[in-house]
Amino acid sequence: MATINPIAQLGGLARRLVQDGLLAQDQAAKAIEEANAAKRPLVSHLVTSGAVGAREVAVAASMEYGVPLFDLDAIDPASMPASLVDEKLVRKHHALPLIKRGNRLFLAVSDPTNHQGLDEIKFHTGLTTDAVLVEEDKLAAAIEHSMQAQETAMTDLLDEDLENLDIGVAEDEAQDKDANLDVDDAPVVRYVNKVLLDAINSGTSDIHFEPYEKVFRIRFRQDGMLHEKASPPINIASRLSARLKVMARMNIAERRVPQDGRIKMVLSRNRSIDFRVNTCPTVYGEKIVLRILDSSAATLGVESLGFDERQRRDFVNAISKPYGMVLVTGPTGSGKTVTLYTALNMLNQPEVNISTAEDPVEIQVTGINQVNVNPKTGLTFAEALRAFLRQDPDIVMVGEIRDLETAEISVKAAQTGHLVLSTLHTNDAPQTLTRLANMGIPPFNIASSVNLILAQRLARRLCEHCKTIDEVPRDALLEEGFTEKDVAEGLSVYKPVGCEKCTKGYKGRVGIFEVMPVSDTMGKLIMEGGNAIQIRDLARTEGLQELRASGLAKVKAGVTSLEEINRVTKD
Repeated sequence: MATINPIAQLGGLARRLVQDGLLAQDQAAKAIEEANAAKRPLVSHLVTSGAVGAREVAVAASMEYGVPLFDLDAIDPASMPASLVDEKLVRKHHALPLIKRGNRLFLAVSDPTNHQGLDEIKFHTGLTTDAVLVEEDKLAAAIEHSMQAQETAMTDLLDEDLENLDIGVAEDEAQDKDANLDVDDAPVVRYVNKVLLDAINSGTSDIHFEPYEKVFRIRFRQDGMLHEKASPPINIASRLSARLKVMARMNIAERRVPQDGRIKMVLSRNRSIDFRVNTCPTVYGEKIVLRILDSSAATLGVESLGFDERQRRDFVNAISKPYGMVLVTGPTGSGKTVTLYTALNMLNQPEVNISTAEDPVEIQVTGINQVNVNPKTGLTFAEALRAFLRQDPDIVMVGEIRDLETAEISVKAAQTGHLVLSTLHTNDAPQTLTRLANMGIPPFNIASSVNLILAQRLARRLCEHCKTIDEVPRDALLEEGFTEKDVAEGLSVYKPVGCEKCTKGYKGRVGIFEVMPVSDTMGKLIMEGGNAIQIRDLARTEGLQELRASGLAKVKAGVTSLEEINRVTKD
């Protein structure tokens, strides 16, 4: 009769430890019994009792179950997506989120047999879970560190700069009926202030606070691109939203409809920053977006916009005329407002009366009479323009020509001795003239009132500290639009790399312009009913540098990359 090997009666890990000589057979049997009695994993019991070292247990488990072994010391705890899994699940299953790649979540575990735990985390996160084996003692320490970091995430951000900030908050905040939302909670207040200050210091244009089912993320738009900057615990989402709404003087009890507000942050005696705030109800809470309105952006001077010499000369000549229209076109976020305010700052003199109608006023400038249009009360662009023309204006800026009525009044103002600056949403300069005609403006009035049309885009600047030469084949350069002469002269094209002084190889933005003065010949073509194609052909003969050509010139000068120009100008 065959005898049964006593070792074979032990479980997988215990058997491996006995075979490796790390544990005696009776010790293994006793450890299994004690672990079951204490309702804890065998791995945890062996390490905490000191029966076997954590490293030896981890190596044995890795060999026994074929699970890869990882050293937790090799990863920065701050980079772990700990907030993806609820603290209760982390502690219950002794599993810590390690890395997230696409829809796969790698979990650090010390007991790879806990399949139930992996399945439960998979169910709650909606992600495919994979186990990565780590040492028990390091895992326990990492879990405690991670949980403590989440608990104190709001309180460890105290900064001397935050104490000196003066931020506009509703006067009746203390009397708000929803006091249970803890909008005055000091850690939340400091955290929000820190986010706003970080955004200002990093040159951010917009801040996105976004709640989802399991996570809450904060993204910054830097140089036109969104980047995730923080992921605070989802359980404080309502407090963050309430705090922002109180600061923006909104109704924090109303969560079903969008709201608009404004926050003012005083950084010093000479500098303050305004934030335009909008809330939008989503499936999992209110998404809040803050637009940073920094008036210093419009005081840099025309030289910093990115014009070449001829474009700068044409632009300055057009805004120097006593009457006529200067139109700036381009998509949302292409820098039209900064271009217009750069012009207004050049024209802002004590002897000149300047009035603007905007929706809303983004950059506040002393010496310019600025009006927020409000269609709900009847204060439209057209009504504001009518009022301006009764107030002895020299220069008028209209935020956007949206309808025939506003266009007609703007043209009339330009024909009666006023300089009118405005914007339209068209793709390029020639299309703007035909757009006005399609709106119902007679061709004669267009030809006699429009001085110049400027189409623009914003491209990210390459970081001067880390950009490197991009080896692009000759044929590819020609196909992109460079000339044989450019290539023959040894054209150098640069690409982004990325360093500590930039964001993914880019830092700052530069304008890409198409500046088209309306000449007498072009005015005649407009009156004859010329279309956008005919106008563009004429403009080319008059020396128009189109958006694409302007972008390629920036690539040739090493200011930006070919990839970036393709992103903003290629059809």
